[in-house]
Amino acid sequence: MAKPNDTAYKNAEARRTRHAFSAGRGRALAYDALADWTVLHKGEKPIARLFHVAYLAKTRRQKPRPVTFVFNGGPGAASAYLHVGALGPRRVVFNRDGSLPPPPAQLSDNRESWLPFTDLVFIDPVGTGFSRTIPEESNSEDGVKADEKKRNTEFWEVERDLESLGEFMQQFLSRHQRWTAPVFIAGESYGGFRVAKLARLAQERYGIGLNGAILISPAIEFASILGSDYDLMHWVELLPTMAGSAFHHGRGTGENAQAARGLAEEFAQGDYLQLLARGTSMPEAQRQRTISHMAHLVGLDEALIDRAGGRIHRVVFARELLRNKRRYCGIYDASLTAVDPFPDRISYEGPDPTLAAIDRLFRAGINAQLRQHLGVDTPLEYELLSGEVNRHWKTKDARFIRQQIGSMDDLRYGMVLNPHMQVAISHGHFDMVTPYFSSNRIIQHMKLDESLQSNLHVRHYDGGHMFYSWDRSRKAFARDMQSFYARSVG
Repeated sequence: MAKPNDTAYKNAEARRTRHAFSAGRGRALAYDALADWTVLHKGEKPIARLFHVAYLAKTRRQKPRPVTFVFNGGPGAASAYLHVGALGPRRVVFNRDGSLPPPPAQLSDNRESWLPFTDLVFIDPVGTGFSRTIPEESNSEDGVKADEKKRNTEFWEVERDLESLGEFMQQFLSRHQRWTAPVFIAGESYGGFRVAKLARLAQERYGIGLNGAILISPAIEFASILGSDYDLMHWVELLPTMAGSAFHHGRGTGENAQAARGLAEEFAQGDYLQLLARGTSMPEAQRQRTISHMAHLVGLDEALIDRAGGRIHRVVFARELLRNKRRYCGIYDASLTAVDPFPDRISYEGPDPTLAAIDRLFRAGINAQLRQHLGVDTPLEYELLSGEVNRHWKTKDARFIRQQIGSMDDLRYGMVLNPHMQVAISHGHFDMVTPYFSSNRIIQHMKLDESLQSNLHVRHYDGGHMFYSWDRSRKAFARDMQSFYARSVG
């Protein structure tokens, strides 16, 4: 891996190449691919280089084409997942059901790319991909070591990260003369959190009017992401995903998967919510009826649910649902399973079939796309998913008592600030990290004015956190997004 104080940055050069791919129905779409670094400044001082890849289609249309800025989440994830997983002109190949094919990884033309209806700009935040801070010059070895230690961390903070994205978008629109183009932002997971925040910040501070904001498997309110013995809604929001996953594996209740999720949604907001809220004060007979009902919905043993007081952690569900078959369900896609390599141990110690396993596919795919197909020449390692960034992520608010971080207020503000902006929210039905019912529930509390309600579009798909790895879900998502862009641009 190239260190920040070597010549990696000086040797990094922009690459612009020309390509074409089949856009379906026998049509070939020509496009330019630009892989480049944009310098961020503090005052007059350059402090970071933000790597991005822009795909710019060649068409005869007179009006400016829409441009979409895309990023993933983590925090600490590069944009590779959406880049070569769903939106870009080339994608890594999964099996039809989202499971992994044997190595080596393969790239193919992406028939479901968004490039036919929008130009695409994939952004790697600082510390991910090839994006790094610019080291200060130092004449002493101690100075170099100190600089290496503090590099990048300025940007590993909620507000500073958003500012870097806003500054980048301003520069891109100026450099490429796209200020009159329709502008969209799209983000996955924590990237969805970024989108909701930027729905306000990009427009209010950076003057970038948005035609659309697209939240993919978003983490909108973090109070809903992590559960404890003392909260309620995390467990309520997770239960329908567990029920649908149990049905998928032949362990749940309902005529079909949709019915199973519907039954669980009703139960979660009724009897189950009472169980969570009342705890040991619930009459024993009512408690046992509720636990028995839950056991049938999620396919787990009543005694296990009773011991947990109804709060079944996603890791426990993943381990226990198919334990008798020695299978472990994926946290990010509970429809996928892996063999438990240590079935006799107390805790699961094997790889998650949906996060750890896909590293080889996306790491190979993005490096092949950038270095071989687009000709990017740099000694820097492509940081696909940085645990260091994730561990050091912080907020400016250091108060002991503070409101749990969230972004729904910013999204609501942005929709009022620009009543023409369209918003799309999508999840995978089997995602236990950012469950679909979390967004469904939160949306019911947005209190949108009647004039804005038609601007919000919610649709979920089969699959997990990266539901686009399923063939039919990626195709349906692309069709829905093409309609969304047509509606947003007018």
